[in-house]
Amino acid sequence: MASPPRSSTRKKKLGNYPHTMVVFSITLALLVIGLFGLLLVHAHKLSNLVKENLEMQVYLDRDLPEAQLLRLQQAFSSKPYIAFRDRQPQVRFLSKEEGARQFIEQTGEDFQQFLGDNPLRDAYILRINSEYTDSLNLRKIEQELRAESGVHEVQYVQSLITSINQNVRKLSLVLLGFAVVLTLVVTILINNTIKLALFSQRFLIRSMQLVGATSFFIQRPFLRRATWQGFVSGTLAALILLALQQYAYLQVDELRLLLDERLIGALLVLMVVLGCVIGFFSSYRAVRKYLGMSLDDLY
Repeated sequence: MASPPRSSTRKKKLGNYPHTMVVFSITLALLVIGLFGLLLVHAHKLSNLVKENLEMQVYLDRDLPEAQLLRLQQAFSSKPYIAFRDRQPQVRFLSKEEGARQFIEQTGEDFQQFLGDNPLRDAYILRINSEYTDSLNLRKIEQELRAESGVHEVQYVQSLITSINQNVRKLSLVLLGFAVVLTLVVTILINNTIKLALFSQRFLIRSMQLVGATSFFIQRPFLRRATWQGFVSGTLAALILLALQQYAYLQVDELRLLLDERLIGALLVLMVVLGCVIGFFSSYRAVRKYLGMSLDDLY
């Protein structure tokens, strides 16, 4: 007896919808968020570098002994508001002789010839940690430094620091606003992508309802598949972003100064988590929508 002919069409399986274009679309959407997040990370690092390059000059009393100069350097280095680079406190001693030499090099005039003496003072140049560069903290630091024995005067360019803080604050608000809008747009795009992918499964969902399947049983394969697609998309977007970052560093070596491995690592993890979360909830909403539709609406 001849065997019955095999059907050329595959049997539909619950939750088994085409996923290549879904993963591709979600990956592109997450990559856009990742690129903007990379911009935010580098902007944050740049603002910190600008702030940490702000210097405070501490001018000393004249003719201080070597022991007191050493004590002042140790005292300044132990302050919590001093910036560190390569685990070294950014405290630099500038002698009055060095100060005179720098002045002559910059201006081309030797004031010591007609004054007959060097009126400059020894000084310590302090770089302040970016967390303490607001106006209120700087005033407190100035008062604390003035109270040190052997300190004659403390100077810093207050107008420049105020201007930098205001500009950084404005830039942060603008970038944060763009980030919120971009996240909302990407969420809507991913949601619509998954909703369209589930559109072909709406009649299968209704068939499962008619045979008595529970809502959880119907939703489970869709949620599992959408979460996995979000994970794959987030991982691909993170790898592409990492490759683009390395390429940019090869092209512009100075960009490595803005590298913040901790924040970039957090951004990559966030992209993967965001893909999973948006995929899960988008699929949940879409399946719930089709579960509650009437037969006429399904057509």
